[in-house]
Amino acid sequence: MARADQVFIMKTYKNLYSKVYNLVNLYFSFKKARKGKTKKSYVIEFQKDLWKNLLKLQEELKTQSYNPKPLKTFILRDPKTRKISKSAFRDRIIHHALIKIIEPIFDKTFIYDSCANRIGKGNLFALKRFDKFKRKVSRNGEINGWFNNNQIKGFCLKADIKHYFQEVNHEVLIKIIKKKIMDNKVLWLIEKILNNLPDRQITESNKRGFKKGLPLGNLTSQFFANLYLNELDYFAKHKLKAKYYIRYVDDFVILNSSKEELELWKQGINKFLKETLKLELHNQKSKIIQLSKGIDFVGFKNFYYYRLLRKRNIKNMIFKVKEYKNGKISHEKILESFNGWNAYAKWANCYKLRKDVVKRIYAP
Repeated sequence: MARADQVFIMKTYKNLYSKVYNLVNLYFSFKKARKGKTKKSYVIEFQKDLWKNLLKLQEELKTQSYNPKPLKTFILRDPKTRKISKSAFRDRIIHHALIKIIEPIFDKTFIYDSCANRIGKGNLFALKRFDKFKRKVSRNGEINGWFNNNQIKGFCLKADIKHYFQEVNHEVLIKIIKKKIMDNKVLWLIEKILNNLPDRQITESNKRGFKKGLPLGNLTSQFFANLYLNELDYFAKHKLKAKYYIRYVDDFVILNSSKEELELWKQGINKFLKETLKLELHNQKSKIIQLSKGIDFVGFKNFYYYRLLRKRNIKNMIFKVKEYKNGKISHEKILESFNGWNAYAKWANCYKLRKDVVKRIYAP
């Protein structure tokens, strides 16, 4: 039975392209792409002649005459400054159509504790796993001795990758994809999407003689970013035998009772990243920290007995409240932002803070 399943899966990997441009797949991809954006003018315009537009996309994919439109890059300050590169709506439909077909193939190869952009996972899942792992490493909060400032046992390698999205190497990524995808037309489409970069990244790629970078803002970028670091996940879990490892995009932690072992693992990970994935750890953001001092992970400062919101997360919300007070965003928009933030903030010990934000919103 297992053999039959394996043969079936292999055949599917070779014959995927027609599933991507299947009209039903394109229609449901359109519905996903327009979610939360039904009032946008470009969605309304596309929807006016929906089936004609979808059939046009289908024909372009069938004949491999499809070319994505140039990305629109803009600055987003929330308040951290980020460059977002936005694809045209028709291209976003194709992104959804592609990911719908290839994501299930790769998702089953991801480790359990790869938490970003996956059904049933996410940052709250990552927090629960962190809580479980810290109890394991510290032996349920065992203290390091009465004369040692009552410190909880255990350490954490808190790391992230330097300029991750800008540094993803296309050649390496395609090699990873080819481990599972053997359909040349799907690979052609993936390369079309990957090569559609902001001008700045194209210039940088030309200087170096190879293409790199994933534009922030694309669904495909989120998926490929996760897939790329799946190689790191396997290295950490199977080569280093790191039992308590969690990754959320390029932000990852490893918990251990031994600081010395974490130091060795950090060196091994950096060597692996440089040699295999053409990446490197961020020196300033990759540190080994005592669990008792609190670990900054997925938006929270995680201590053993309590959890606080990250300062940047609080600043983001206060910044939006100020924008509302200055008339830059509507009452409807600030309530939408607050409700999302509040649902997230509930996972921290910050009842007074949440109450204070409500007061700020409704203060005259």
